[in-house]
Amino acid sequence: MEWLFFALLSALFASLVTIFGKIGIKEVDPTFASAIRAGMMFAFLLGVVGVTGKWKEAMNKNALFYILLAALSGALSWLFYFVALKFGEASKVASVDRLSLAFVFFFSVLFLGESLSLKDVLGMLLMITGAILIALKLG
Repeated sequence: MEWLFFALLSALFASLVTIFGKIGIKEVDPTFASAIRAGMMFAFLLGVVGVTGKWKEAMNKNALFYILLAALSGALSWLFYFVALKFGEASKVASVDRLSLAFVFFFSVLFLGESLSLKDVLGMLLMITGAILIALKLG
């Protein structure tokens, strides 16, 4: 269950990215804000790698290729996220962004060979429905 602790910390800090990001981009271009954010993340994580000695680890070309694809995907995600935050309400943008969970379910079956139970599918449908209800202005 160690993963759950770190997943909850991830969710907590992801929520703060939304709040701080929304406050920070009021008068700043979202692309520039994304670049500043990425630079800060790079510097911080480089420091963590240095302090922990993880820079000594070897990496094969296949792993590096997929890590670089993940980095590109993350950069595009955050660029579009900050653009959406610039023009939309933080709670609505975040709820739609969390539809990434539904995409993860789909891609994990398609590319990773994972299987989904009926409970997984129902949960995913509830997440999708919830995101749509939050994002739409009803009434």
